[in-house]
Amino acid sequence: MPFVRISLLKGKSPEYLRALSDSIHRALVEAFDVPPADRFHEIHQHEPGELIFDRNYLAGPRSDDFVLFAIHAGRPRSTETRKRFFKRAAELLGEAPGLRKEDVMITITTSEPDEWSFGDGLAQMAEDGWRARATAQPS
Repeated sequence: MPFVRISLLKGKSPEYLRALSDSIHRALVEAFDVPPADRFHEIHQHEPGELIFDRNYLAGPRSDDFVLFAIHAGRPRSTETRKRFFKRAAELLGEAPGLRKEDVMITITTSEPDEWSFGDGLAQMAEDGWRARATAQPS
């Protein structure tokens, strides 16, 4: 159930943006225990001066292709799972759309299941059996 905010400087093509979304989602599915259909992403391209980042803090050097992925997930994952996810995300984003790993920053925050509503005015994940319903294939 992660919600992913993707922030980058303005000027990328729709294909590039789709590749960002596709790659981060694939990493979530492969390494973060996210169901394939659980995809909610917001992409924001910032004007110059609206996305401020240090070019070298704890990684780098970062270029103008820097992308921040802010992931709001439900349940916490282990440190090993998060490490595996970070690595897989950098690999996949390197393949498409071709991001350098130095230009990938990912943050993860977590919340309780009853803090999410996917519509209908309901807290779906506060109900018994929600996970089985979320992963069931539509008939």
